[in-house]
Amino acid sequence: MHGSATSLATSVSAWLLVLLCAVSGAYCLRRVRGSGGAAGEAVMGFGMALMAVPFGSADGWRVPLLGVVFCGAALHALWLLRSGAHHAHHLVGSLTMVYMMLMTGPGSGAGHGRGHAQGAGLPLLTGALLLYYAGYVMLGGTRLITAGGPTELIRACRLAMGMGMLAMLLMM
Repeated sequence: MHGSATSLATSVSAWLLVLLCAVSGAYCLRRVRGSGGAAGEAVMGFGMALMAVPFGSADGWRVPLLGVVFCGAALHALWLLRSGAHHAHHLVGSLTMVYMMLMTGPGSGAGHGRGHAQGAGLPLLTGALLLYYAGYVMLGGTRLITAGGPTELIRACRLAMGMGMLAMLLMM
């Protein structure tokens, strides 16, 4: 009985993470049409949603596909660094997604069938990323409290994706 309750709780939390990331991606996609500045955030939101889906053992296509998408996003963020360091967060996010895909995908011994496996990844790198995203979420939460006007929703979207990254790293 305890095993099934734990499994249900894991499944529910995975689907809630999927929903959170998909809604954030959809909002960013809507912003792309209106203002043209959120394409990277939309890709990240939808990619995080797809990565968090608890497919089971029949998802061997997901790692290569998302690996290509996030490597492309990392190259794009690297290119955007020419115009300012504020794109560094997108580079870190894209590379973090590639790292999580490599550490938890098929062939890593830590497949997505059980969610992210305990102990997957390099402890020092995972710890550094956890600290980065914990700080990002804390700073984002503080900025959200002091924000006003339409920037509140944008900051809430970024905060939700930061919390999603933190949750996925914690599940590794």
